[in-house]
Amino acid sequence: MIITAMGSWNPAPGTLLEWHPTDAARVSAAAAPVDSTPPSFLQEDHLKAAWAARQRGEVHHAYTGVATEIDGDVDTDAMSRALAAYVLRHEVLRCWFEVEGNSVIRHVVAPEVPAFEVLDAGESTDDDEFQRYVRHRFSVEATADVWPGFVVGVVARPGSFTLYYGADHAFTDGGSQALVISELADLYSNEIGEQAPTPASAGSHLTYAAEERARASTFGPDSAEIAAWRDIFVRHEGRMPRFPLDLGLSDGERAPVRIVERHLLDKDATAALDAACKAAGARMSSGIFAAVGITDFELAGNEDYFGITVLSTRHHGDFAQSQGWFVNFAPVAFEVAGSETFSDIAPRAHRGFEHAKQIAEAPVHAVLGALAADGTLGSELAVSPNMLSYIDFRWFPGVGRDADTRAKHFTGEGSTSNASMWINRDGEQLYLVAQTPDTAVAAESVQRYHAHLAHVLDTIAREGDYTLSRDHLVQEPAGAGHLDH
Repeated sequence: MIITAMGSWNPAPGTLLEWHPTDAARVSAAAAPVDSTPPSFLQEDHLKAAWAARQRGEVHHAYTGVATEIDGDVDTDAMSRALAAYVLRHEVLRCWFEVEGNSVIRHVVAPEVPAFEVLDAGESTDDDEFQRYVRHRFSVEATADVWPGFVVGVVARPGSFTLYYGADHAFTDGGSQALVISELADLYSNEIGEQAPTPASAGSHLTYAAEERARASTFGPDSAEIAAWRDIFVRHEGRMPRFPLDLGLSDGERAPVRIVERHLLDKDATAALDAACKAAGARMSSGIFAAVGITDFELAGNEDYFGITVLSTRHHGDFAQSQGWFVNFAPVAFEVAGSETFSDIAPRAHRGFEHAKQIAEAPVHAVLGALAADGTLGSELAVSPNMLSYIDFRWFPGVGRDADTRAKHFTGEGSTSNASMWINRDGEQLYLVAQTPDTAVAAESVQRYHAHLAHVLDTIAREGDYTLSRDHLVQEPAGAGHLDH
């Protein structure tokens, strides 16, 4: 599987098939009773923001999708059965929500309700036409206010078909998307009589959401985890991390997202980088942060690294193969200045990343509430931080099977004020995907930044280390503005 821009996904032409609930299922789902389980914190924020965006008449972009190629003619009845089985495995996919004032209300569809039928939506013959079609489906159908909050479709042709799935972000995260396409393909294979692995048990996101609320209540303003967050933000003037170079935006301004992708290292070079990280006393994940910290230092003069990372929370229960939103956020901070080499910085990055994992045991909403109450964070609570995520896709259960190998994962593209990076490793390469503002200044800054990061990583992989330099540092003239530190 590779994370890529949605525009890079252009399957071969064929017949467009859509799966929708039967009329009886749709009627029953609309009358589904209220469930007292609260949404998770991230779900609640997302749902309120989505409702507000709808009131403003904005196009819905808060979805994620995944697609793969499957050999053989599609058996639509088998796919209908596979989809029903998939939904029954994941309770969150039987939910829909409504927002009333400041409250989010959950409805849960009964297990016997999900049933699906196929609709022929015509032919796909043109890449641009297909992109318009599928983006419209995701924007209109992959929403949380009507069941189902996901879309499933196929582009069918003799001898093969493209299977795609997309869901409102309330029901999924990056890990879920990495799991879903292999699971659907396996369920489909079993339905057509081919032998495929039986999916492992999957705990319910509803259980997770209730437990998250209970866990948050155990953290007070003096908890060690919240104190650690406070210390990091106080040392950084109470500001959320920003991309270190000029993106052509004024403070608080956003621009439409432009997805940027870059190959970083091939398989052998990635293994060499991994070995260099271990030799320096760090894991690969920490080494990535060290390389980013070096890039920030050499290009922007940032003497310490400060960022927000995304961490999985699936370890809190039987959620390893569950569908839902199982993440938390935490700051990563470590000193760069005063070091001469990557080998000096990597142990600091390792300690910073391990510390982030420890303090991420506190749900971020409990933390932000405490930091808002004591004044550590004020207006910065409304600022979206620059984020860095590292995922090693080699350890997902579908790896090695065709559906996963051929899969592409993409997100909706709204607006941003940063250039957050998702750096990923699979069996073939290390690569990055970034959500950047679509401005001319951002395009130049991001290209420069990614090129230098690639140089740092390549040097570490080839030489086993990297010697820091300030030769690349370019300072803006006084008063030029826009450079966020």
